[in-house]
Amino acid sequence: MTWVKLCGMTRREDVEGAVAAGADAVGFVTSPRSVRRVTAGEAAVLGEGISIARYLVTVDLEPGLLLAAARLSRVDGVQPHGRYAAAAADLLMAEGYRVLYPVPVDGPPGLDAVPDGAVPLLDTAVAGRHGGTGRSFDWRWAAGLGRPVVVAGGLTPDNVAEAVAASGAWGVDAASGIESAPGRKDADAMRRFVEAVR
Repeated sequence: MTWVKLCGMTRREDVEGAVAAGADAVGFVTSPRSVRRVTAGEAAVLGEGISIARYLVTVDLEPGLLLAAARLSRVDGVQPHGRYAAAAADLLMAEGYRVLYPVPVDGPPGLDAVPDGAVPLLDTAVAGRHGGTGRSFDWRWAAGLGRPVVVAGGLTPDNVAEAVAASGAWGVDAASGIESAPGRKDADAMRRFVEAVR
């Protein structure tokens, strides 16, 4: 069964909607430039007591600071973007956290830079952006890479089944494609997204 992460949660009702929809994980974005930004403390409150995995999504956060934020937010995994991603991934995996490792895609991707133990997260490369762009790539580029990958970028309830079929991805990740407005999830869209995957 395809793994599903619904990302960019900013409200408790959206987290509960993701759980009710049958998602496997939710994501909390801490990047100050994101319309979906929450603090690590807010992420802890938003994700408190839920039965699915919680991921902290960061940009250019030094490894030690990311570890502190992960502990504060009480997440199960991290998604470290930016210049400290490799070092952060190594440290957080050593501390027992799951890692989704972002790989910007503008052609057939190489996975050599992805640390062992991390799951590659393939997302459309957009200059100056780290996910949540609503733009997709050619999903066939994700097929046959020799390891499980998560596909992201422009996924919606209407195209996610096609993305899974074309990519053979182990998992999918959506943010803007399941929203009624930036940072506001749509419960029906989340439900339809998960149903389309399964």
